[in-house]
Formats: sequence, C-alpha cells, structure tokens
Amino acid sequence: MSSQPVSAWPSSIRLRDLGSPRRLVPMVLGYEPISEALSIRGGRPERFLLEPVTAAALVYDEAWILLDTGFDVDVVRDPVRRGERFNYDSYTAVVPPGDPLRDQVAAAGLDWGRLAACAISHLHGDHSGGLRLVAGRAPLLIQAAEWEFATTVAGRRDVYFREDYLRPELEVVLLDGDTEIAPGLTALDTSGHTPGHQSFQIELADRGIVLACDAADLRACIDEVRPCGFTARPDDADAAVAAIRRLAELDRQGYEVWPGHDPEWPAWRSNGE
Repeated sequence: MSSQPVSAWPSSIRLRDLGSPRRLVPMVLGYEPISEALSIRGGRPERFLLEPVTAAALVYDEAWILLDTGFDVDVVRDPVRRGERFNYDSYTAVVPPGDPLRDQVAAAGLDWGRLAACAISHLHGDHSGGLRLVAGRAPLLIQAAEWEFATTVAGRRDVYFREDYLRPELEVVLLDGDTEIAPGLTALDTSGHTPGHQSFQIELADRGIVLACDAADLRACIDEVRPCGFTARPDDADAAVAAIRRLAELDRQGYEVWPGHDPEWPAWRSNGE
C-alpha cells in the first residue's frame, strides 16, 4: 500500500476561487475494441466497436481541471508490461503517436503549472493511466467508494492497475456522493459500472453538459435508457440502471449528455477540433 496523502472533501485545496468555466476541451487519448455487449445491456457479444478513450479539460480564466486521463502510454508501448496488463482475449490498447494527453493539453494552450485538480470517473486502466502526469502537480478527486474498492478489493483481473494511482506523490481527495467541486462543475454519483463511478455536470455560459463517462458508453444507452453491460460487482446491476435513468432525465431536461466511449459522438469524432 502506498503512503500517499488521502483526505476527505472538503480539503485544503482551493477550487472555489476559479471563477466561471470558460470552455470544455474534449480529448480522445486512444482507442479500444469493446464488445457491444459490454457497452450496452443486451448488445451483441460478437459485434465489436473501436471505441474512443476520452477525457476533457474544463478551462477557467487562470486554471483548469482535468477530467479522466486515458491510458499509461509507457505501459502500452512496453511489450513486457503491456502483456502483463492487457493479456485477455479480444482486447488491445491503441494509442496515437507521442503522448496524447500531454500533446492535447499543449495543443489546447494549457499549462500543467495551472492544473488545479484532476477528477476521474473511476479507476479502470483506460481512465487512470495519465495520473503519472498529475502526480505532484494537483490533487486527484475520486469517490470514496471507488477508492475503497480500488485499494482493497480490485486488481488486475478487474482491470484496475494499482501502480497507476498508488503513488506517494499523488494527493487523493475523497468525495462522498454528489459534490460541487468548483464553480460550474459537479460530480454526480452514477455508481454501478464500478462501486464509486462518477459523472460530471458542467455549466458553461451557453449550455449545460454532462460527461456520462462509463455510466453510458454509447448514446444508445441514454436514448434507450439501457445501462452498460458490465458492472464490476454483479450485485450493482440495479445501481447501473438507476444511474442511466438519472442521466436520461438530465438529457430530457436539456443537458447535452455525452456518452463516454461512443465512436459516433460528434465531440469524440472531431477529437476536440
């Protein structure tokens, strides 16, 4: 177990003074082939989708917050370490040249020195790998239930890679359910896919956006009110249904609910351009 600092929200970090969010920068940090049956309940197991691995930066006047982080590209490109992590049937991690998180942050004109916080939906390996760039720079905001599961139960068989998030230099701040993190940014409890999964509600000047993350891999999950086909614990299937109903209701209220892995969703197709 890492000796990293862990504290409960609210902590000493100052996110109330950021002003209003100005823009949301979508990022596609890689791709992964996923069976449709995993991405939507009742999907066809023999049909595979090449799904984007997504993240976003919420930009304020003088700072920014990172939402999800993608793969650890150093592991993906190392044959031995890649084999240790991604050694199950019909799966491979695909990343573009370079370091996509670092490169897209730079392309957006953002400075790592102004990173105020990183909040990630859950600690599966396609979301936690970029924490290597966050450690020592900004705190990680995660649901307490997710942290408990990730540090005491889950392991590689569950696609949780503890070396991603058990880092002495990574400060962890634990949230408990719905939490207003900063002006215009609220973490939503959408547990089910994992025990402490969270989505993100964002209030921009001209529109409201909800990043569903893995509570809704595909837009069809929202339109048809069907959850993803995978839960880390079988007993959480009902919670996943409650989460997708919540997201569908936000969609009916006029929020743009962005599915986490839909290859046809416009923000991911354009790769933020």
